[in-house]
Amino acid sequence: MEAYLGIDVGSVTTKFAVLDEKDELVTSLYTRTLGRPIDVIQESMQKILARLPADLVIKGVGTTGSARYLAGVVVGADVVKNEVTAHAVGASHYIPDVQTIIEIGGQDSKMIIMRDGIVTDFGMNTVCAAGTGSFLDQQASRLNIEIEDFGPLALKSKSAVRIAGRCTVFAESDMIHKQQMGYGVQDILYGLCEALTRNYLNNIGLGKEILPPVAFQGGVASNVGIVRAFEESLKTEIVVPPHHQVMGAIGVALLSHEKSMDNGGTTKFKGFGISDMEYAATSFECKACTNICEIIQIKVERKVIARWGGRCDKWDDING
Repeated sequence: MEAYLGIDVGSVTTKFAVLDEKDELVTSLYTRTLGRPIDVIQESMQKILARLPADLVIKGVGTTGSARYLAGVVVGADVVKNEVTAHAVGASHYIPDVQTIIEIGGQDSKMIIMRDGIVTDFGMNTVCAAGTGSFLDQQASRLNIEIEDFGPLALKSKSAVRIAGRCTVFAESDMIHKQQMGYGVQDILYGLCEALTRNYLNNIGLGKEILPPVAFQGGVASNVGIVRAFEESLKTEIVVPPHHQVMGAIGVALLSHEKSMDNGGTTKFKGFGISDMEYAATSFECKACTNICEIIQIKVERKVIARWGGRCDKWDDING
């Protein structure tokens, strides 16, 4: 049985997806990155291996996410792609006629505009946390509720409270003020859902032609309160595709399948044995010019196996 592995390493969560030769999901894994991407990749690879049939052979591997280059070096990726491409490919697989993709992760969010299966525009927010999953986590903790209960409770709201959501600091202070005024938790929660939606549409969605079908991906798509808030704001149905939490991993797994077909089935995959190898990541500043690039390098048993981060190719040769 031939299969294809996709890995999406983000700042908050790391996602894995294994697809079979028919591009159907065999298994997936969603876990916290915990600031230790290499360790989490190695630990998760063992968990993935335990779920796979004994006769399964990985014929292609792809990586995406903010740590895609690091993950690519560790596992031996055949394809390394940015998140926009990975999410667009994943969404198109489940919703072929998708025209707008909303993706909200732990610390960033993005909107992808597609026409006829091609990405024509996109926007990203990597600066402010007010429109991301970490924002919701913080507020849920402050209200002493589990994040899994956030959406269902928000849907019970009868009269949502308007909360200033352009900034996490203002949102928290405004939320506390509303609590002190005696507003119910359910109304505050849906007010937060509306605040996140407003912030997202007024920033990332500003000036973009948002047409249906609209797909909602990422961990925040699990929050039914946010889904309804988007539907009310956009006045259209929001489609949450299956496996929405690992859509980036699925997308890059699909791309690795294409790559495998192009190169005759050969792969750079290092195998699940990478879990036993000792990797070390270090960095240094290149002062060869005024750019002062930060060069990242990965070592295995004190041997440098990869470098990246420069604006030129000075450090591309690991023997240089």
